[in-house]
Amino acid sequence: MTTSEKQRQQQAELHKKLWDMANDLRGQMEASEFKDYILGLIFYRYLSEKVEVRANELLKEDNTTFEKAWENEEYREGLAEYLIQELGYIIEPKFLFSSMITEIRKGDKGSFDVELLQKGVIAIEESTLGAESEDDFQNLFDDMDLASSKLGRTVELRSKLIAKIMVSIADIPFLQDDVEIDVLGDAYEYMISQFAANAGKKAGEFYTPQQVSKILAKIVTAGKTELKNVYDPTCGSGSLLLRVAKEAKVFKFFGQEKTSTTYNLARMNMLLHDVEYQRFDIRNADTLEEPEHVGERFEAVVANPPYSAKWSADDKFKDDERFSAYSKLAPKSKADFAFIQHMIHQLDDNGTMAVVLPHGVLFRGAAEGTIRQYLIENKNYLDAVIGLPANIFYGTSIPTCILVFKKCRKHDDNVIFIDASNEFEKGKNQNILTDENVEKIVATFLSRETLEKYSYAATLDEIKENEYNLNIPRYVDTFEEEEEIDLQVVANRLKEIDKEIAEVDSELEKFFKELGV
Repeated sequence: MTTSEKQRQQQAELHKKLWDMANDLRGQMEASEFKDYILGLIFYRYLSEKVEVRANELLKEDNTTFEKAWENEEYREGLAEYLIQELGYIIEPKFLFSSMITEIRKGDKGSFDVELLQKGVIAIEESTLGAESEDDFQNLFDDMDLASSKLGRTVELRSKLIAKIMVSIADIPFLQDDVEIDVLGDAYEYMISQFAANAGKKAGEFYTPQQVSKILAKIVTAGKTELKNVYDPTCGSGSLLLRVAKEAKVFKFFGQEKTSTTYNLARMNMLLHDVEYQRFDIRNADTLEEPEHVGERFEAVVANPPYSAKWSADDKFKDDERFSAYSKLAPKSKADFAFIQHMIHQLDDNGTMAVVLPHGVLFRGAAEGTIRQYLIENKNYLDAVIGLPANIFYGTSIPTCILVFKKCRKHDDNVIFIDASNEFEKGKNQNILTDENVEKIVATFLSRETLEKYSYAATLDEIKENEYNLNIPRYVDTFEEEEEIDLQVVANRLKEIDKEIAEVDSELEKFFKELGV
């Protein structure tokens, strides 16, 4: 079974479970709120299992369990100190997800209610107070309001509904080695696509499809087995950062996300993927207006920014070191190049940057044309332009492209253009990049080979001749000659049609006479 087939199978199984859970919540609340409870509970289960497994490992030689050890004050203090230092938080036995599931399955005889879960959530955050991990765990569960009347008017009704969701979540496999999907990211995308029409954003802005992420990750890690760091200035759920770690060992992850709910999701996703709190630094603010990592330089930069977003383009940014050298700011109505300039600024001299953007960045003029020309002519940073198929992101059918930048380029005399717009498998709702499509794109990027109707290594002089317009058809000729038309055959067919029309008219005239018309 190929990776993409395994992903689709696992996604189908996950989506069925999510659909069942959402049906339990349907009618209780707005569709856009489903995800807050389902994702929050998935994450609570993960944190619980992490503590339980580690505690039992530590206590194995003492021939005791986590539950028994917690009752002993000496054991409890030592365990808590060790777990806070290693994991960043602690969950005591009575608040473990597994303990609650045990109580739920006892039915009326069990002690579970929604208030117990709420105490567990509060206890996690309180356990990090004063610790190095405090900022990484605070407010993680803010979007999961367990006291909301939307879950039920009474504690009993709320407990019954949450218990049902928790039992369903207990059956989701997300810790096995053969899981090929990003459970939280995929669950989030599915929730948005199925239920959250009024969520305010498209899923494509939170979550990059795994096959597109794979292309970006393979490009920024090419020739490397480890990276000092990786950065995503619009990190959404963090799935793109995590994908990079599948291609090379990453020592530290950096990200920034404007939306608080999604920022919480990104931190959850890091922890869920075994990234220790010491190894990630994700901030909650507008990257262009309030950059949190401007003093850092990154070996890999990846991003799927919100397409053609608005930004202030305030005059103060003309003196900002990220933008000052270009003489022009990106327009207020389209921040695409502002994101590019920001990421170029953060890119280390030995680094690679890959960003997904709409095709307009390749050819729009005015300030954007000036910035594009500066990046190519003055800096020679542009390394590749890759055209992707239309309709591969949820929420937008527009075709997108990947731009690759490097500050120290090996191939500084050309830019590789790849037209992969027709390389996809047709899906029910979205087009799908197969493993073969991905490998072909990456292999062509690495070889810089000119392939008929697919790729072309354009010289800087050729790009200059095109006035720095990067529209892919200017460089990759995909024109298909139409079959030659025999005009004599067409003329003969037209005569036959005229004869057939005359015969039909004659027949109709007979009918009209019989009818007296």
